[in-house]
Amino acid sequence: MERISFSIVVVCLNPGEKLWRTVRSVLAQDYGDYEILVKDGGSSDGSAKGLPADSRIRLVSCADKGIYDAMNQTLPLLTGQYVLFLNCGDTLSSVHVLSRMADAIGSENRKNGGRHGLAAPCRIFYGDQYNLKQKSAVYSAPKVDDLTCYRNVPCHQVCFYDARLFGERGYLTEYRVRADYEHFLYCIYERGAQAVYVRGAVADYEGGGFSETKENRKLSSKEHRKIALHYLGRRKVLLFEALMLLTLAPVRTRLAESPRFAGYYNGLKAALYGAGKKGGKDR
Repeated sequence: MERISFSIVVVCLNPGEKLWRTVRSVLAQDYGDYEILVKDGGSSDGSAKGLPADSRIRLVSCADKGIYDAMNQTLPLLTGQYVLFLNCGDTLSSVHVLSRMADAIGSENRKNGGRHGLAAPCRIFYGDQYNLKQKSAVYSAPKVDDLTCYRNVPCHQVCFYDARLFGERGYLTEYRVRADYEHFLYCIYERGAQAVYVRGAVADYEGGGFSETKENRKLSSKEHRKIALHYLGRRKVLLFEALMLLTLAPVRTRLAESPRFAGYYNGLKAALYGAGKKGGKDR
């Protein structure tokens, strides 16, 4: 049976106890073929020095120009076949996440005629998220098409990328908030990557991230439109913008972000996706 290896990248700067919480969720996995790359931007709180002595953990400490630059600095160091960028403070949803993903990858490889290798197509395996702030499961679209790429791509914390998708280039740091969105579309439209949905939660997201701050929301919207125009073209973007208005997207966004209504909204979305209870947390 093919053995799948993973690289879990955790970027941090003065994270305090969050770093240990994230790393511990990886160390607890019932699947052992992985490495953890901790990219520390020069923390002064001593958190990086408190990591446990484990041969699977590699600490890289050097200055960077932000989260995407820090992620890029880890790319030449990756040894795993698949890479997950897990934000510091977020955790893997259960002890079975890596084994479940390894099974899904192995099954897909066998179904498509062989082992992971140079001739195999590059794939992104992704699952669902649990938002701790909203206390609600957030279900990913089971199919990645043009509308998904415009509106609802899975967040990078739930995406296991074939490491070869970072071989030609990493994240474009000219995008301060949406570089991960740009790279996902680059993988789909320029690299011809296949996106494969694996039902079940991958990461527990703590909420309140960099892109969610009030000052970055306008920048996020601006970067999103620029990226969408580049990959989807003006005609499709205008069509999808009109569709978002007709389907009350701003209202739906507020519902999805409300701790009071997020569970109901995401439950309805799960029903539409056919996810149901099986798409929730795997404990």
